[in-house]
Amino acid sequence: MRPPALPYLPLLPFLLLLALLPSPPAVVAAAGPTSWKALHAAAGRRAASPVAQEGAAAGVLRRLLPSHALSFRFKIDPQGGVCGDSSCFKISNVDGLGKDGAEIMIQGTTGVELASGLHWYLKYWCGVHISWDKTGGAQLASVPPPGSLPRVKGTGVKVERPVPWNYYQNVVTSSYSFVWWDWRRWEKEIDWMALQGINLPLAFTGQESIWQKVFKSFNVTDRDLDDFFGGPAFLAWARMGNLHAWGGPLSQNWFDQQLALQKKILSRMIELGMVPVLPSFSGNVPVVFKKLFPSATITRLGDWNTVDGDPRWCCTYILDPSDALFIDVGQAFIKQQMKEYGDITSIYNCDTFNENTPPTNEPAYISSLGSAIYEAMSRGNKDAVWLMQGWLFYSDAAFWKEPQMKALLHSVPIGKMIVLDLFADVKPIWKMSSQFYGVPYIWCMLHNFGGNIEMYGILDSISSGPIDARTSYNSTMVGVGMCMEGIEQNPVVYELMSEMAFRSQKVKVEDWLKTYSYRRYGQSNVEIQKAWAILYHTIYNCTDGIADHNRDYIVEFPDMSPSSFSSQFSKRRGISLARKHPRFFLSEVSASLPQPHLWYSTKEAVKALDLFINAGNDLSKSLTFRYDLVDQTRQSLSKLANKIYLDALNSYQKKDLSDLNFHTEKFLELIVDIDTLLASDDNFLLGPWLESAKSLATTEDERTQFEWNARTQVSMWYDDTKTEQSRLHDYANKFWSGLLKRYYLPRASKYFARLSRSLQENRSFQLEEWRRDWISYSNEWQSGKELYPVKAMGDALAISRSLFAKYFG
Repeated sequence: MRPPALPYLPLLPFLLLLALLPSPPAVVAAAGPTSWKALHAAAGRRAASPVAQEGAAAGVLRRLLPSHALSFRFKIDPQGGVCGDSSCFKISNVDGLGKDGAEIMIQGTTGVELASGLHWYLKYWCGVHISWDKTGGAQLASVPPPGSLPRVKGTGVKVERPVPWNYYQNVVTSSYSFVWWDWRRWEKEIDWMALQGINLPLAFTGQESIWQKVFKSFNVTDRDLDDFFGGPAFLAWARMGNLHAWGGPLSQNWFDQQLALQKKILSRMIELGMVPVLPSFSGNVPVVFKKLFPSATITRLGDWNTVDGDPRWCCTYILDPSDALFIDVGQAFIKQQMKEYGDITSIYNCDTFNENTPPTNEPAYISSLGSAIYEAMSRGNKDAVWLMQGWLFYSDAAFWKEPQMKALLHSVPIGKMIVLDLFADVKPIWKMSSQFYGVPYIWCMLHNFGGNIEMYGILDSISSGPIDARTSYNSTMVGVGMCMEGIEQNPVVYELMSEMAFRSQKVKVEDWLKTYSYRRYGQSNVEIQKAWAILYHTIYNCTDGIADHNRDYIVEFPDMSPSSFSSQFSKRRGISLARKHPRFFLSEVSASLPQPHLWYSTKEAVKALDLFINAGNDLSKSLTFRYDLVDQTRQSLSKLANKIYLDALNSYQKKDLSDLNFHTEKFLELIVDIDTLLASDDNFLLGPWLESAKSLATTEDERTQFEWNARTQVSMWYDDTKTEQSRLHDYANKFWSGLLKRYYLPRASKYFARLSRSLQENRSFQLEEWRRDWISYSNEWQSGKELYPVKAMGDALAISRSLFAKYFG
């Protein structure tokens, strides 16, 4: 409980900071294509009643801030009322305290707008911050007690969306982040979505149960499906036709459990006025289809990232969209979803060409494929709109030239397709495609690959990119979106990106960060403000155009012989590590061997960390502060480890055994120290990931399978041989306590021990021997059952201070 004598004091510095920002925007909604009016009308027909949406918004408040459950009144705005034809929320005072205790009225067009209005008020009048629990959670201590909420000036503040849609998720987020979630966790996520203004979420949970029913109606057996579906942690890639059977089979318990969960998810989304995006048929079929339908056009796709093309999980089968059977299956799938869930949406996702290139670049053929895909949707739902990721236009740009792009985009009526400009924060396609040749699109931030933990972002791009796109000549932009592969990291990035759904002007990021830091930690602190100014110009100012994926050597260890690195080290610059000096120095590296992504001055980032540590006495009780402190310390130490790794290889090249052993010891010591640091915060632990997987199991066999899936995804997932690592090893790498000490540390130890031995014995490094040893260990670890802590141990601030003094002091 917060002392009652202090409710107003925290607000004073926040209100001073708030004065630095322009007033919360009253946005004028841009008129979209005429075809979108029909879509909005269709969405409205499927929406929950106003009373249900008001109740859903009140439920969000109850779960977030139960002490103030009666302090807010929610009211759905009737069509043509406060919001006119646009989507908006309005915040106003309840004159004279309401009989029910209400102080603030939130009006809006949907339950999402009501929740967004609540969040906007809590942020900009009460100094609140709300992020995922695993990034520190919500800072709510700055909210005054009931009866003392700050009043809104005049008749209130109205905020309109500049574009109608706020999209959320990547097709792989379901595997990297959501796979082991139960309803309790999903309920929190949907609350978070509503507070952030997300009204167009992907809803992929449970689709295997729908496929099971559909394929059985085409005479496919359970045994055939065992070879088709992937394991729980790899369903995203099975759905895309990249693999089959890997990590499976799925039990009937999984099918039933996930279908029941999906029904709860969709019910809550609908209650809040969201428009869920459901999956559709992309052509991926079980191999038995070739036998069942011998005259159908079914093609075996090429290898996707396997080591040796093992047919047990390699090279899936795709039914050609031009085949009449494609439309039958696609229609059946849409109809089965409507049977299970009701007529709840008209927007369907399909990415049939995602990392799978069409057999020919002939525009007429591509157009026929697109038409067939849409026909399958529209036969199932006459109002269907195809939502497609635009990732292929970036990832396979050599194929998708203007004729091919136009052929696909114009294969359906304008307004019946929405394209996600998936990587617009770094590689915007709208600029080089004449706004997708007239097709409506959503400006998206991809940001995270593989669910990695890495401090990274481009705040300037977020604050200006959607505005530039929307106000550009002949803009066809109809929304903003967040398409990260994994969530629960970099909360500042997602806070700002969510706000862009309601901002019509560019945000002055430096000023915005001053209010952000106050809200996140619940009080003003000069050193924290200075630290965030540094972070803004360094870690959160990546302008090199490189897709960020954490490649720090601790978590993505190079699978190469050190002899491959000869002549690399002459290109390095910076301060070398002095053996007798108690301190270590970060240096920039320029070399052609596999390099971790480094786009900022590490020395400046260490200054920011120093400021954070100095602010610890005032902020150490804040969970949000602790998360940020641990993350920053981890980031700086991992960059230092990169340099020490290179120093070790340099010593090897010089055949300096003593120096090699010195740097080896320091690299391994850093892994242990970072593991100890991460162990001090609940949000950087391996244990919860494994325990959440096991908790969904109903049998011992399932428990073993689910744990193997969880361990494999974050280590060496997909196939390997005794002497060749998976091509996807370390792709979903994580800086988690337990994973560092029990997985990454043994790998590095084995590698450096062999380096040392090769110098001692004056023979070449035995790469294949190391691989054999390491891969064997990895496979054993993946099948292991040892327990890992699920609760933090140690004082994060004390550990960060100690490590800073040890390595940077």
